[in-house]
Amino acid sequence: MKATVVALQGELGSGKTTFAQAFGKVMGVREFMPSPTFVIMKVYDIDFHGFKKLIHIDAYRLEKEEELLNLGWAKIAEEPENLILIEWPENVEGLIPKDAKRIQFKHER
Repeated sequence: MKATVVALQGELGSGKTTFAQAFGKVMGVREFMPSPTFVIMKVYDIDFHGFKKLIHIDAYRLEKEEELLNLGWAKIAEEPENLILIEWPENVEGLIPKDAKRIQFKHER
């Protein structure tokens, strides 16, 4: 088994981080979940239906998949107790599992 990966796709300002914050609350994250744009990855302890870690990644500033690998992607992606939300998955598409769940965000007028 491997981690569950949810790829959050959409334009800048379309609601990916807001969704991740609300999702985190449902999963039991009590602290504020700021956008991980500058730190790239934030890890939160949870206890929700077998998941122990919620990992929020923002790949917006990543230029190469190697950058995410350097942050320990291989290890976190292998752990079945990890639930990973990744914004801007298209920047590291080769690392996103084929069975990842994908949510597309769009601006509405």
